[in-house]
Parts: sequence; C-alpha cells; structure tokens
Amino acid sequence: MAKELNKVQYYYDVHPTEEDLMGETAWHDSLIDYLKAVLRQLFRERVCAIYGNLNFYQTRNPMEYPVAPDIAVIKGIAYRYTRSWALASGEPAPQVVFEVLSEETWKKDMREKPGKYASMGVQEYFAYDPNEPPIRRGGAPRLMGWRLDTQRREMVEMGANREGWLWSEQLESWLVPDETYLRLYDQDHQLRLTGEEAQAQRAEIAAGQVEAAAEQAKAANERAEVAIRQAEAANERFEVAIRQAEAVVRQAEAANERFEVAIRQAEAANERAEVAIRQAEALAEKLRSLGINPDEI
Repeated sequence: MAKELNKVQYYYDVHPTEEDLMGETAWHDSLIDYLKAVLRQLFRERVCAIYGNLNFYQTRNPMEYPVAPDIAVIKGIAYRYTRSWALASGEPAPQVVFEVLSEETWKKDMREKPGKYASMGVQEYFAYDPNEPPIRRGGAPRLMGWRLDTQRREMVEMGANREGWLWSEQLESWLVPDETYLRLYDQDHQLRLTGEEAQAQRAEIAAGQVEAAAEQAKAANERAEVAIRQAEAANERFEVAIRQAEAVVRQAEAANERFEVAIRQAEAANERAEVAIRQAEALAEKLRSLGINPDEI
C-alpha cells in the first residue's frame, strides 16, 4: 500500500469542500483530462507528479481549508497515491498550477488564488476560461498567468505576446488559448502532444515511410523494367549488327574467292604468254639460223 505523505487527519480529506459540491461542465472536464495527458507526455522521461484536484495544506491545522488546483505539477517528485499534500511536512510546493474558470469560481481563481499560490511557493499559476461564450470578466483574456516574485513573495501577472501566448519557464512551453482547449507548444512552435497523439503521429510517420518506401520500390521497379527493355532492344540491335557483320564477312570471303580465281586466271594467262614468248623467240632464232631475218618478214 502506498505510504501517506503526512500523518495529520485533515478534516477536508473526508468532507467535501465548496468546490467538491460544484458540478463541472463537459469542456471543463475534457480540458483538464487533455492538459494532464499533455503534461504526462511532456515529463514522460523525467520524475514528475501531476495531480488533479488534490487538497494542498500549508499548516498542520486539521481544520485548515485546502486549496485544490485543477492541475498541479510537482517536478522532481514521483507520483504517489495520497489523499492530500502537506507542505508543513516538508513536501515541496507545485511549480505550476492550473485553474479552469467557471461562473462559480472565476472571481476566486483570479482574485484570491494568485495570493494563495504565492504563499504556498508556487512558481507559476495559470487561469483559463474555456467557456463558450467566455465568462464576462471585464474584457480579460481567456488565458492569464502569474509568476512568483521570490523577493516580494507575491505573484506578478505575466505579459502575453502579440498572439496572446504566455511562456511558461517551468514547462518550457508556450501556453496557447484554443477556445475550449489550452494548447502547449515548444519554443519552435511545435504542438506538444498527448501520449496517444504522439503514438498516432509515430504510426502515421511510419505508415508514411512505408508508403514512401513502396513508392520508391515501385519507381525502382519501373526503372528496372525500362532498363530491361532498353537492354533487350540493345541486344536486338547487337544481334542485327552481328548478322550484318556476318553478311559482310561472307561477302568479303566471296570477293576474296573471286579475287583468288582472278589471280589464278591471270597467272595462267601469264604462263601462256611466257610460253608464247619463248616459242616466238625460238622460232626467230631458228629463222636467223636459216639466214632469214625475222624482223624483215
């Protein structure tokens, strides 16, 4: 069984507070669940306790009326199952608290809670109005924030940027009003996700990578098919060239054979001519021996 944080039996741990008796709107409940999921994902690799509607006490007086922020973020402390949180027992104060405004609580949330949270040592306090239409609060923005001035021990209202965003040093995030939701963005303006959203995003990225790989494989296959067709066409051209070369070789061989025949015929004619010349010379010599000059015949 989880160990209790304190031994004091606080009255309001077993009796309802004024907030306990109030109903919560659907968007109030949805917003708190969403913010807690985002914060759990944000601190998933760090030691941090995130509580919703937990009673916080500053003294050991069992009748002390607690404050129970809609969300409390206590960094450096592991989550523990407990009925309440006693600062007088040496437990640290939350670094960040959130309150979601309603018609019944907005005056306390905006006028009294900053002082109460300052006395507890809370570093940052944010109040958000998710109601539609917004609660009439003298033209105040949906999102307001306070940061603890440690020297004066009081909350100082934060200044928003032009878009109405507030920077949380403790959460290292921009807090951004989004009608019924309060979003968190990192310093690069990337939306901080819930664990479920992060898992869905990873699955979507993985599916995209698979799809991209399939497209790349398809494109590579198409390129391979084109290369095969080009290779086949080149092979056909090569075979045609071989056949043409073989035809040329055959023609050259036939021409060579004809040339050799012509040479042999020429050699035979030359031999006949030489025989005829020798016969003519022999005849001429014989005529001369008979006293006949062949040149005068």
